[in-house]
Amino acid sequence: MEIRIQSIHFDASEQLRTFVQKKVSKFEKYYEDIIEVEVSLRVVKPETAENKEAGIKILVPNGELYASKICNTFEEAVDISVDALQKQLLKYKEKLHRP
Repeated sequence: MEIRIQSIHFDASEQLRTFVQKKVSKFEKYYEDIIEVEVSLRVVKPETAENKEAGIKILVPNGELYASKICNTFEEAVDISVDALQKQLLKYKEKLHRP
């Protein structure tokens, strides 16, 4: 599984990149055949309290799953997006294994 992290209009700290990698690598527990995970981190204008957006796209055979969240911190946005995608992955996996 390849993980790509893209920070748009800012430079993500090494600490943030490590946090994202750790969270996203957990997807393999739910589904082994993930091709790639793309994470895009963006600061939404104007500068308001909730302006950190995390979008996560998972490429799987025959499709892709996506979740995006805007929160006060990137960590919070990534957490919520990861939770949503874990549910999507489980549903996707169930659908594959139905007769």
